[in-house]
Amino acid sequence: MITPPYLQKGDRIAITCPGKSLPSDISTAIDLLSSWGLEVVLGDTVHASHHQFAGTDELRAKDLQRFLDDPSIKAIVAARGGYGTIRIVDQLDLAGFVKSPKWLVGFSDITVLHSHLHACCQVQTIHGQMPLNVPDATKPSLDSLRSALFGEKLRYEYQPQTTGRAGQASGILIGGNLTLLVIMTGSVSQMDYHDKILFIEDVGEYLYSIDRMLWQLKRAGKLSQLRGLIVGGFTDVKDNAIPFGESIPEIVMNLVKEYSYPVCFDFPAGHIPDNYSLRLGSEVDLFVSEKTTTVSFS
Repeated sequence: MITPPYLQKGDRIAITCPGKSLPSDISTAIDLLSSWGLEVVLGDTVHASHHQFAGTDELRAKDLQRFLDDPSIKAIVAARGGYGTIRIVDQLDLAGFVKSPKWLVGFSDITVLHSHLHACCQVQTIHGQMPLNVPDATKPSLDSLRSALFGEKLRYEYQPQTTGRAGQASGILIGGNLTLLVIMTGSVSQMDYHDKILFIEDVGEYLYSIDRMLWQLKRAGKLSQLRGLIVGGFTDVKDNAIPFGESIPEIVMNLVKEYSYPVCFDFPAGHIPDNYSLRLGSEVDLFVSEKTTTVSFS
């Protein structure tokens, strides 16, 4: 995997909206990024709207393409998630990006771009907080984004509330939003799962839907190929009037019970204020014990 150049003070970074439109201003985030010594450039989509999107498909694709091609832009930050990125991903020309790779930052719907850039370009990206989320984000999670962008060492150690499966593993970290990962399956944008450590998170889904999506990954041969599984935040999970009968950990462990790789739960990343940054495509060491989980980036 290609590691884009880490940021330095004085670098220019761009904010764009590849999917849904912004419901409020992002001045807090702009101030934060500026305080890190970065020059923030706003895309045309930041103030645009077309139905629920941040402008038409054509505008959103053009805005993102502009920053992919501009060598003076050292990182591209998605302003928010929300549906829409998949509508423009096939319009992108990545020839210039491959010659001059840069960091792409975001989560949720931005999993489409993480997956596409990994599959088509073999370039690392950052799963982390976005400008819309900054006002509600914890300081440690924002600090982790700065560390990820500026090339500082990332190491997370925490005590999960849910027991996973103990073990140790090393491998390249892939993943993102479960719904989007499943949607990428079978397309040119699908990540390579072989010998990888997979991170998953999601929001607002029904328990049966999460079970169904994980069955899809299993039936596609993805879960059997892994070296490890990191389960992050599954927030605002819903159930039917007739209960599904299994919790998220029970759903996951039922589907990976015949495999031997380590599995951890409650990792602090996803649709939560404590959304720690992950360098997807980077080599990581995963250690899972009965009481402690550690994820260390090379």
